[in-house]
Amino acid sequence: MSANSRLTTAIHALCWLELAARRGYPSLTSEHVAASLASNPALVRKALGPLRDAGLVVSGRGPGAGWSLARPASAIRLDEVYAALGDAEAPFALHPHEPNLECPVGFGIRPVLADLYADADAALRRTLARRTVADVLDELLTTHPLPDAVSG
Repeated sequence: MSANSRLTTAIHALCWLELAARRGYPSLTSEHVAASLASNPALVRKALGPLRDAGLVVSGRGPGAGWSLARPASAIRLDEVYAALGDAEAPFALHPHEPNLECPVGFGIRPVLADLYADADAALRRTLARRTVADVLDELLTTHPLPDAVSG
């Protein structure tokens, strides 16, 4: 099983859009965002679509149109990004089918884990609510700057 990376992809794209804006590029095409993700433009559009629907980003229409943040990066909390991605982003899920209800574990595991996962999700949302896209970008630029040899 692999972890769902939708939240990571979305935050990465938002940070890249903010950095571009700070450097004088108010919008980026899906191709430019995809280059930072080492991915493809279709993935970018799929990742940013729900964020557009939630009012976190805006996109232009037509060839060469791009994506930009809908409001300052310092006003976009990570819990908003998480929420915009919807239930598919939930980090934990119950069995895809009903377990054996005649088994002592199978009988009670779902309600116990449902409560545990609800608590974990609430803790995750509280943590994400304390950070913004600007916080993540500022931290990564400070603690993990691109080496001069590569950026120059």
